[in-house]
Amino acid sequence: MTNIILCGGSGTRLWPLSRTLMPKQFLRIFDNKSLFELTYERNAKLCDKTLIISNQEQYFLILDQINTHKAEYILESIPKNTAAAITISAFSLPKDEIVLVSPSDHLIKNEKAYESAVCQALEFAKNDFIVTFGIKPSYTETGYGYIHCEGNEVLGFYEKPNKEKAEYFIKEGAYLWNSGMFMFKTSFFLTQMKEFASEIYDKCLKAYQNAIKIDSLIKIRNEDMQDMPSISIDNALMEKTKKIKIIKTDMGWSDVGSFSTLSKELQNENDNFINSRHKFIDCKNNFFYCQNNKKFIAAIDVENMVVVDTDDALLISKKDSTQKVKDIVLSIKDDKNLSINHLTSHRPWGTYTILESDKGYKIKRIEVKPNKRLSLQKHFHRNEHWIVLSGTATIEIEGEKSLVRPNESIYIKMGQKHRLSNNGKIPVVLIEVQVGEYTEEDDIVRFDDDFGRDDKTKG
Repeated sequence: MTNIILCGGSGTRLWPLSRTLMPKQFLRIFDNKSLFELTYERNAKLCDKTLIISNQEQYFLILDQINTHKAEYILESIPKNTAAAITISAFSLPKDEIVLVSPSDHLIKNEKAYESAVCQALEFAKNDFIVTFGIKPSYTETGYGYIHCEGNEVLGFYEKPNKEKAEYFIKEGAYLWNSGMFMFKTSFFLTQMKEFASEIYDKCLKAYQNAIKIDSLIKIRNEDMQDMPSISIDNALMEKTKKIKIIKTDMGWSDVGSFSTLSKELQNENDNFINSRHKFIDCKNNFFYCQNNKKFIAAIDVENMVVVDTDDALLISKKDSTQKVKDIVLSIKDDKNLSINHLTSHRPWGTYTILESDKGYKIKRIEVKPNKRLSLQKHFHRNEHWIVLSGTATIEIEGEKSLVRPNESIYIKMGQKHRLSNNGKIPVVLIEVQVGEYTEEDDIVRFDDDFGRDDKTKG
């Protein structure tokens, strides 16, 4: 059995923690593990093989978190929702393979119940049914989809309801939360897609056939993703096929899709959650998260509030209103520094943190992992001054190499080809001062890169 892990989605309702290039599934907020790591570990116990499909920007973040090349990978240049992601993945697998599809951003606390549900689903999948998993609701939730069922039979799918309808679903008792997990035999799934979603089937087949395949890595070409329909697998197939079964389960599941649901999982003091030093006086049912958990937080007579503090943004909301966070993200979508990146960005070679930025200059803290190096590159609009804080950096400028040690510095002129390598056993940490008329990340021309990135890939 193969586990397909879907790593798409930007988790906009968990902004400002979750950003486009650091979505919620990669945030290490569950005992210093991410939802993605937990998903991988949970399913690796049950499946013989793991296939991870993600945006190409997240590939090296994935490798950094699970630290294994045992999995296989499909990289999309443009996210096109779950129908395309699952179908392309299915084309890459043997026709008789049983597949367990799991989102990477869901929390499951009862692994025994989960394993039992997977075992039940397996029998249906072997007999040419597509199986979905329905979660027994534990409270009224308007942020989830629902499935109407009778026994193992699916009677209907319902998108996120309003409060009144959600309350009716809970009272009626025949409606389950839609977990977004599926199981099927590859050949049967593709037959169903060809019958009910032929356009997606044809375009996914073409995309897979044209893909760049290198060992365990499949890269989908940008031109094949451009006109791919963006539609969920529920809309494309699950709502149409009659060959579907549902497994009812109570596995301690949550999609952790808002701060309200996240707080239910992380409460640690008088129904509050706080991850930093603090003093509370008469506070109840709050969620306080400080990205810099060295900050002391004091609160008095506060209830049902969400306060999230990051280095560049502060969110304050009533807990019952956190579904509206996505509207905030929509309003700032043109501000890439707020919607896409954190001040700290992850790269295949390490990280960089923007310490200060203004017109004409930018100051960064850069950390390069042992035995990693940046691309050979140049910039058209900025000069760079590097000051090494720890480790020993090997710097190449126009073909000339030199070693730069702690408390030493080097200057790179605008237009010079240069590269930084860490050949040592400890991280190289340095301060980079950029000076120029334009200091954004897309001012880069790559001549050689260990990670197969092109000039359009930032950093």
